[in-house]
Amino acid sequence: MPVHKPPKFHKKKPVACQRCHAHKVKCSGDQPCARCRHVGRGEECQYSLRDRKLKINESYLDQILAENDQLRTQLYSRQVSITSDASGFGQAQRRESSSTSPVRNPLLGDRAWFYPYDSSAPPIYMGEAACTAFATRLRQFLTGNPGTAHVARTQYTPESALVEAETQWPRLPQARLLVRVAFNQLSRVYHLVLRKATLDQLEDLYKFPGKRDDPAWTAKFFALFALGEVYSSRADSAATAGGRVPGTGYYVRAMGLISILPERPGIVHMESLLLLSLFSYFLNRRHSGYTLIGTAMRIGLILGLNHNIPKCQCPDPIESEHRVRIWWAVYIFDRMWGSKTGFPLQIRDEDIHVDLPKEVSSPTAAEQFSDTAYLVASVQLARIVGLIIEKIYSRKEHRESFLQREQQLLLALQGWMQDLPAHIRLPSDEGLPAKHIVSLHLQFNQCVILATRPILLHALYQHHKPTKTPQMPQAVITLSEACIHAARHSHSLVVDEWINGSLPMYGYFYAQYLFSSTLTLVISSLLGSSAIGNTADTEALETGIEILHRMTDHGNLAAAEFYENLIRVKETLNPSTTFADEDYRENNIHEHNNNSSVYNTPDAIVNLPDLPNASTASGIGFTTEMAFLEPTMQEFLGRSGSDMDLVQPEDLSLRELDSWPTLWTS
Repeated sequence: MPVHKPPKFHKKKPVACQRCHAHKVKCSGDQPCARCRHVGRGEECQYSLRDRKLKINESYLDQILAENDQLRTQLYSRQVSITSDASGFGQAQRRESSSTSPVRNPLLGDRAWFYPYDSSAPPIYMGEAACTAFATRLRQFLTGNPGTAHVARTQYTPESALVEAETQWPRLPQARLLVRVAFNQLSRVYHLVLRKATLDQLEDLYKFPGKRDDPAWTAKFFALFALGEVYSSRADSAATAGGRVPGTGYYVRAMGLISILPERPGIVHMESLLLLSLFSYFLNRRHSGYTLIGTAMRIGLILGLNHNIPKCQCPDPIESEHRVRIWWAVYIFDRMWGSKTGFPLQIRDEDIHVDLPKEVSSPTAAEQFSDTAYLVASVQLARIVGLIIEKIYSRKEHRESFLQREQQLLLALQGWMQDLPAHIRLPSDEGLPAKHIVSLHLQFNQCVILATRPILLHALYQHHKPTKTPQMPQAVITLSEACIHAARHSHSLVVDEWINGSLPMYGYFYAQYLFSSTLTLVISSLLGSSAIGNTADTEALETGIEILHRMTDHGNLAAAEFYENLIRVKETLNPSTTFADEDYRENNIHEHNNNSSVYNTPDAIVNLPDLPNASTASGIGFTTEMAFLEPTMQEFLGRSGSDMDLVQPEDLSLRELDSWPTLWTS
């Protein structure tokens, strides 16, 4: 009987550890190996990774590559179908049914909106997301007159005034103070420079004056001086500056230094553009700010800041993280500026591949960077702002219905609030929140208002239609109430900042948040007899006018513009009333056009006599976060896509507004 021998299996030859390999001796292959244990070097026993060469068929490689391409296509399709990007906001998917025809925003006209500011220049595009555009829509509806004109933005610092405002380097003690003031006001909200490195560079520039010949560094520091001066100035010092916004001279000098764009740009150029773009809003030069941040965005793309840089090319962890944070600062400004003006976003989320900001394990990191969690929350909120502009205010067609897009945005906003770390939430006790915390929550409230106020305007139109329609759908009521609650919360936060003496007198953003919330509460008061709103919200109009009036007195150009708009709204609501503000508007508003603002109070913060009640009875203590916990809101957010069409897109259309020819100019 033949004997069958089992097949022989060759034992795998062990790989020698690095020490045995170096000594050219046999290695047992253990961990540690026998020889390393014997000589007491077990902790040094390390093995090199082997990269073995294998023979495979070419057809197998082709199969792997084909599967890889297929998976990439599926992954891209999935990313497009998600409301937000891979960072996790929003879970609702697009409806992919081929039977659904594309739908754009039914509340936008068929044509873009232009306004002729100057007969000698082309008309300017008006973005529907701008609060002043919304104010004009409201006044045109209230008057029933399509000829109601938009309020032209003339309250800004013109180029002729900028030419005369250039200044020189300040003394070193003053320069130190200006930079530190700028850091104190801005560093907790935005990452614009490395704090410690910038202070060291300042000392170096004064120690070696020859280094000031570099226009990039001079532009950066003059932009910082401008911001430091506007944040530290009082009304009396501003009056001595010829009526100009404090810091304008430094701004002009810096702008003159960036007129020639660098062919080999660096991070310092982006820092300068970020700072100058921000200061442009103090001058109410919103178009300049948008242009500057667009230039910064393109320099960032040239430097590849939208990608992660290999560690071998940027080994310093501080510099590497600075690149990341500067990119996200440009991103935040791009989204914020777009939401203020209604202009399109300047980069898509799909083209950004860099990581979010993270903590840096370096002993000097705390001197250079601010709170990472706050910055990440700002980036995530800016992403939602971008989604709002795309889904609500663009003329792009979508597969989802309008209410589906509203649901997706509110889900993203709800998720942002739920994921917010405890230390950057508003305190639940009576303590005063830090200013940067208030600023973040005002931005969040403005996102809710921006996403839902088209629905609120639709509700106003339906409420005042001559022919009464059936009961307003619950979805419209729910979204309108969320918009009103966000406005009440913002209005209360801004008034509290005013009362506490911490409102920036020359700042653009607080004035804009007050203006936006006041417009919403005016609509709430007009809907008070329906299931939406409260007639007591009309008090917010008086409060908003009074605060913007005082800010205008101190030379705030944006406040002057918003004040003028609110006075026009007030006249529309009660055209027979003679207002005490009429003389002010005629005598003082137009002085801003000549760059000679009025400063008639001794301090930057003044007390308000007989200030109307800041919070209506229905809104006291009610935050925007609470609006998401309402049962009707939870029911709306939990609806499936197929069950969302409570109101068809055509029912949301304001056809009377769409056909008004005076919104456009040929």
